[in-house]
Amino acid sequence: MTTSLNTADLSSAQPMGLPAGFPDVAALAQLANQFFRAAPGGLPSGGGAGGVDPAAIVAANPGPVSPPTDLPGQGTAAAVQQGLPTGLPTGGVPAPGFDPFSPGIPSPTELTRAAPSIVSAASPSVPVGAGQRNPESFSSLPGFPNVAAPFAPVAPGDADLRKLLQPQAVLGGSQLPNALPGQSNSPFYFLDFAKPETTGTRVPGFEAEKVPATSPANVSFGGVGLLDAHLIRRDFPILNERVNGRPLIWLDNAATTQKPRQVIERLSYFYEHENSNIHRAAHELAARATDAYEAAREKVRGFLKAKSTNEIVFVRGATEAINLVAKSWGRQFIGKDDEIVVSNLEHHANIVPWQQLVAETGARLKVIPVDDNGQIRLDEYAKLLGPKTKLVSFTQVSNALGTVTPAHQMVALAHAVGARVLVDGAQAVSHMPVDVTSLDADWYVFSGHKVFGPTGIGVLYGKEDLLNETQPWQGGGNMIEDVTFEQTRYHKAPGRFEAGTGNIADAVGLGAAIDYVSAIGMEKIAAYEHSLLEYGTYLLKGINGLRIIGTAPEKAGVLSFVLDGHKTEDIGAALNREGIAVRSGHHCAQPILRRFGVEATVRPSLAFYNTCAELDALAAAVHRIRGSKATVQSLGVTS
Repeated sequence: MTTSLNTADLSSAQPMGLPAGFPDVAALAQLANQFFRAAPGGLPSGGGAGGVDPAAIVAANPGPVSPPTDLPGQGTAAAVQQGLPTGLPTGGVPAPGFDPFSPGIPSPTELTRAAPSIVSAASPSVPVGAGQRNPESFSSLPGFPNVAAPFAPVAPGDADLRKLLQPQAVLGGSQLPNALPGQSNSPFYFLDFAKPETTGTRVPGFEAEKVPATSPANVSFGGVGLLDAHLIRRDFPILNERVNGRPLIWLDNAATTQKPRQVIERLSYFYEHENSNIHRAAHELAARATDAYEAAREKVRGFLKAKSTNEIVFVRGATEAINLVAKSWGRQFIGKDDEIVVSNLEHHANIVPWQQLVAETGARLKVIPVDDNGQIRLDEYAKLLGPKTKLVSFTQVSNALGTVTPAHQMVALAHAVGARVLVDGAQAVSHMPVDVTSLDADWYVFSGHKVFGPTGIGVLYGKEDLLNETQPWQGGGNMIEDVTFEQTRYHKAPGRFEAGTGNIADAVGLGAAIDYVSAIGMEKIAAYEHSLLEYGTYLLKGINGLRIIGTAPEKAGVLSFVLDGHKTEDIGAALNREGIAVRSGHHCAQPILRRFGVEATVRPSLAFYNTCAELDALAAAVHRIRGSKATVQSLGVTS
């Protein structure tokens, strides 16, 4: 049975600290009812059998009652924000003895030891929560420092559900005790304590191999899967690191993503049980290594939805893949006065090889402009295309701004004038599903380390007939059919482009990374990261003097910004002192930053293991950085 909050329930809460300008009580009551109905089975009334009476929550926890800002996976809150259907299965009980507002809030590790969250499809249990304290009231709690909270209140009377669900403030001042990624400012959770053999939960004494295999994204919600970021984080050992005495908050995912234990263990297994060269010998280890390597190629084919494994070439990364096309197909088919078109958004890796080819052949390089939001100007792009256009090469997602380009339209426009198209997917493959057959690009490139795989491995997808008509870039063993001193016959693709001994183990590791994200589901990852991006954007936009660089409506998880009066490298160093890793600099994309009048930005970038609590910590730290400079300036001291 679900319970409802009425106006009277919430009126009694108003004297306890609802901030000035908060929406009227009727709107808040309506919101609360929507929220509690969206929770699994609602919140049982009466407090019996582990249930919680929302009115009691209000009475016991002074401050505004609001939906939790950091549910594991953000499932319920995100679903309500998006207006999705409700009706998740029931079955949660509160964790015994867990006082969410005590100074000794348990860490995520302690919580998962007590009530872990791997859940089978047969018995789903999604954590729900209630009640985040008004940050103004933290100073009254024992053990908490005085907090000067830089408020960004919701506009009076604004009944938009998405805005109502946002937190009312970002914590500033000193870090709260026990504030760990995914746990700081957390509401309490309701967790399922059923036996592990029936639910698939992990508990002390149960080895991982005895846990029923389940997807980390545990429940479907109106056709959209809920992603449990807290569960996923357990698979990434490095996220337990501490930096400068603080828990690591990894927000440099556009530079490289961290690796799950499954990838690390797969690499170890390869070197312990399969290590050999491939395609050469008849012994057992050669067979194992060859099978593992070619199995990884098939996994990449399925991940990209390519037609054949013959279209998948293993390279060192996206940079080598682009250079391969430029140095092989480019030299073969680009001539004097031919035109190559790139966009203003490009990473240097998708500019420099084409500049080198232009200098070598006498071709010309043209640039697609972007608007003030960082979006491709399709009208100007169309004007650049013509009979001399031989190649268009552009990114699917900007590494500096996060802009998602209209790739399907751009490919179609290029093909209409007979041009070939290369799409740089290095920043796309970890954020969204990719279908190269539907996209119809002639080449598609990405790096393994951007998609939770090892460094030093990447992929060039190319249409099979195009690869076979292209001369190899490098020569050596493994790519030949026959060699005499007079001539050499090459293998067909992909072998003709894989000269010598390749990065066998890391190709296998990339296959494991693809298994991992595929088990979660790229659609779930995209939906979760979009919610994170919107939340982070909301927080950063509320900071005076902060300017977000790149505000296209279609973005992936990048939050580049500059802050008035602060050098980007100083901000990066200050965040590092708090354990927060971001990139500060030009991101190997100087042309697009200069388009916006800056030489560098601070670039937090997101992945599916990041949480709203980590974004809270980022915003609070930036507030402190800004506030410290303002204080120095107000005292007339120069720094």
